[in-house]
Amino acid sequence: MSTEPQQAVGSFSDTLALGEPPSRDGKNVQKKRVVVTGGSGKLGRATVRELASHGWDVINFDRVPPPPSTGENGEGALPGRYLQIDLTDMGQVMEALSEIDMSYKGVDAVVHLAALPAPGQTASSFQFQTNTMSTYNILEASRKNRIKNLVLASSETLIGLPLIPHPPAFLPITEESERRPESAYSLSKLVGEEMAGQYARWDPELRVVSLRFSNVMLPEDYKKFESWQDDPHLRCWNAWGYIDARDGAQAIRLSLESTLKGHHQFLIANEETVMRTPNADLIKAVFPDVPYEPTAGPNDSLLSIRKAKDVLGFKPKFGWREQAHGARSGVSQRAVEEKEQW
Repeated sequence: MSTEPQQAVGSFSDTLALGEPPSRDGKNVQKKRVVVTGGSGKLGRATVRELASHGWDVINFDRVPPPPSTGENGEGALPGRYLQIDLTDMGQVMEALSEIDMSYKGVDAVVHLAALPAPGQTASSFQFQTNTMSTYNILEASRKNRIKNLVLASSETLIGLPLIPHPPAFLPITEESERRPESAYSLSKLVGEEMAGQYARWDPELRVVSLRFSNVMLPEDYKKFESWQDDPHLRCWNAWGYIDARDGAQAIRLSLESTLKGHHQFLIANEETVMRTPNADLIKAVFPDVPYEPTAGPNDSLLSIRKAKDVLGFKPKFGWREQAHGARSGVSQRAVEEKEQW
């Protein structure tokens, strides 16, 4: 029997957190790791699935855990790991982007979706304070942890929603349209974009992509679309825009995979409006005095996604007409997805 003393094994290393077990082969090869804040939410769940299916090690930062089974598209529990965290607490954010005992060490990218959503659902001052502080904490903690790949959820509300009584200067709306927040929520998104721009100025190697998402839809939401068709005023408040959560997740993944540097903003919407009525008729009925440059197709989105398509390669896959038809005919959402892939 050997009497030589055995070399002590540390409880952590340069790549492993305290108590984190090494891989069986000892090589400790890690996938790229991304944090998704708000990963338990509507867009967050789709994003976690999208990134996990494309090889990312995903960690969900949220105040509440995701449901055991979301029921979306017949899929089960959300992949990846969940970490309960208060994003307004800088200490928690700093630690969670660095290392968590027995779980992980180091983060490569951050997708910041968490926010108190939509105006009118809580005290405005609390909403502004929470959203602004959480965004600052994510940006600053990422800087201190040398994380240089960030995606922030901005919002279509920056363009002046609701558009009644605040009509746009012109249609279609683009990234160059004037930003004019009309609520504490949209003001918090404006401040988030401004902060992102300054962080990118401080660090030329930093990439921050602000995605101005339109109204996010889940598969079950498409049942409502038929009820809007007879009245152009029902959905004029955001220029009749929407985005499927799965397409929003695609835009997030493409942003993470891009080679951009600096701060970049993109409108993210479906290729078409929520209406069958042609754009020219919608605008004549609701915004007759707004200058309109006719779109290529009669129902093309009035929230232009040309920049996202050209720069990111974004191409929405889930249109409301096909999705609504699938829901009415009893076809599963998974079957609809497979049909669109072909």
